[in-house]
Amino acid sequence: MTDHIVVAAAVENPLGFVPVEFALSLVTFGILFFLIWKFVAPRFEQTFAERTQAIEGGIAAAESKQAEADAKLAELEKQLGDARHEAARIREEAREQGARIVAEMRETAQAESSRIVEHGKAQIEAERQQAITSLRAEVGALATGLAGRIVGESLEDEARQSRVVERFLTDLEAQNGTTTGSVN
Repeated sequence: MTDHIVVAAAVENPLGFVPVEFALSLVTFGILFFLIWKFVAPRFEQTFAERTQAIEGGIAAAESKQAEADAKLAELEKQLGDARHEAARIREEAREQGARIVAEMRETAQAESSRIVEHGKAQIEAERQQAITSLRAEVGALATGLAGRIVGESLEDEARQSRVVERFLTDLEAQNGTTTGSVN
């Protein structure tokens, strides 16, 4: 019959308060709360602290790496600027050296040209003198032969022949000088 009463009481109040179940639930909740508070919560706190510390350390390491990278970037930019200045200086030196080489080559070419011209003039003058000498000899021989025929006497004597030729050439040059002078 007591079984029927408990069943009847349970049936009568489905949301009813049962003090034994409440006390048992309260003790079970207390034990679970104590176990979680004593063992689980410190582990969570420790894990959170480790993660926070790892994140803060990672942030600090990243900031130091960023600062280091910025310093290296600034150094590389400075080196690049220095290299650009050095390249510009080398280009300018090469331009100046090229201009000096061209000027030296022009001077050398001018000197060689002058030397060749002077050599040519000297050679022409030598050939001119040779031609004049040759012409004098030929003109002298022709003049002597002609004068001998005109005069009717032989001009075989060397001294006489020389005087006649010199006089003839002097007269010829004097006539060319007055003719040339009057034309100008």
